[in-house]
Formats: sequence, structure tokens, C-alpha cells
Amino acid sequence: MGLTFLAVHAHPDDEASSTGGIYRVLADQGVRTVLVTCTNGEFGDAPGGIKPGEDGHQEEAVVKIREGELDRAVEILGIDRLIRLGYRDSGMMGWPQNDDPKSFWATPVEDAAARVAAILMEERPQVVMTYNEFGFYGHPDHIQAHRVTLAALELIDYEPTLYFNAIPDSVMVMWRARWEKEEREQKEADAANGIVHELDAIGPEVDPIDMGTPDELIGAVIDVRSATDAKRDALAAHHSQIGESFWMKMSPEEFRAAMGTEWFVRVTNPMGLSGPTDDIFAGYR
Repeated sequence: MGLTFLAVHAHPDDEASSTGGIYRVLADQGVRTVLVTCTNGEFGDAPGGIKPGEDGHQEEAVVKIREGELDRAVEILGIDRLIRLGYRDSGMMGWPQNDDPKSFWATPVEDAAARVAAILMEERPQVVMTYNEFGFYGHPDHIQAHRVTLAALELIDYEPTLYFNAIPDSVMVMWRARWEKEEREQKEADAANGIVHELDAIGPEVDPIDMGTPDELIGAVIDVRSATDAKRDALAAHHSQIGESFWMKMSPEEFRAAMGTEWFVRVTNPMGLSGPTDDIFAGYR
């Protein structure tokens, strides 16, 4: 039986941001790659950066755009099989959309887990990837993807190696400094044009979410330098959501320098590995 990698992601574009490099690297190695996307992404931005709840935000139109963007990214990354579970986007934590019974967040974990388990039994991947219990940054759909994936693994008849995507604390320090610099420059430019941000007027912002992982918990450090151009192209394919992101503000040269590694926390260890590995299929080949 050949090697198979399967990731459970929450929205269209998540596959490119945290696993775009490894998907392309594995495809180039001849590994079968499978993507499970849980939601349709209704509450992403509409064209022109229109946010949910603003005039002109049409959910059906957003879904249609994101379907096409995901198809293009899947093609760029060489993903062999895409499964859309088709759940409704839950919006950010605390939004009223969380309570929609059709949302992924409100879906009983056991119901979605049964669907994912059926895919796992069909594909039998040796390596599975999803998010940690905080969903990497606290999004309800990411948290639900974590819960559903772990529940699905309890329903199958074998134990794959499970990884969570991660960014080491040492790297997050550098990324956060870049984000803060970009935000400061944008505010300065806005202020020069007479634009005052609401939070600036009422007081300091709340502390940012800590998305880093202690370096010593990293279980896989994957060199994806051969795939950075493909990863950037896959991110660019999700233009409606990522067109103004910090990734797209990097030049291709800056992107290659900054995005040549992807990191993961090893959660299950059926192959008895010791220490961090540079091969996510260590023990299987």
C-alpha cells in the first residue's frame, strides 16, 4: 500500500496557508494527498473586501467564488482528492452565526466525525493533520475540526500518526514583529489621510492571541523550499480572502526566504519516533 497524507481543514484557503508547502512536496514525491474541507466559507469577505453584515455581502456569491478559488489551489498543490463536507461557516467566535443549527460549530461532533471516519477508512492515510484544541487561533470552525478529527480517529480500526500544524514561538516572535510594523505603517498612512480607527479613539487594543507553540513541542520540521512558489500561488488563488494579506505583500523573493519551513506537533506516535523529524512520513518509508 502506498503512502497517503490527509488533512482536515476548516475553510477554503486554510489548506494553502498552513500546509501548502507540504502538500506540494508530498505530491512531488508521489505520495497520495487528500484534503477534507469542512465548511463553504460563507462568512469570508465578498469582492471588494465587504465583510459579513455589510451591504453587498451575498453569501451564495461568496461561496461560489471560494469554490473556484479552492479548486484552483488544489490544482496548484497537486492534491489528489478534495472532499467538501459542505457545512455552513460559523463565523468568528461570538458571532450570531455560531448558533445556526446548520453551522459547523453547531453540528453534533459525532455526526461530522462519522463522515470523516468513513473517509479515513476509505483512504487509510498513514498521516493525518488538523489543528490543536484551540484551533490554532481560536476560530470556532477550526476548534470543531479538531474535535471532529479526534472523534473520527476513535471510530477507525487503525492508528495513524496525527499532527497539529504549528508555528514555533521563536518564529512567531519574528512574524508578530512584522505584523506590528505593517499595522503601524498602515495606521500612520491612514492618520495622514485623516482616518482615525475606532480602537485608537477609545483606548488600547486587547492583547493579541498567542498562536505560537513552544519550540520543544515541535515534532516535525519540514523543508518546503522546493514548493514555496507553489504555496504562494495557491495562496494567491484565494484572492478574495488573502489578496491583502501579509503573505501577498511579500515579494516572491521575500516569500521564498520566509516560508521555506512548515512545522507540526506530533500527537500520536504509532511508529515510536523519538525527537523531531524532518520527514512527516518518518517510520513509514
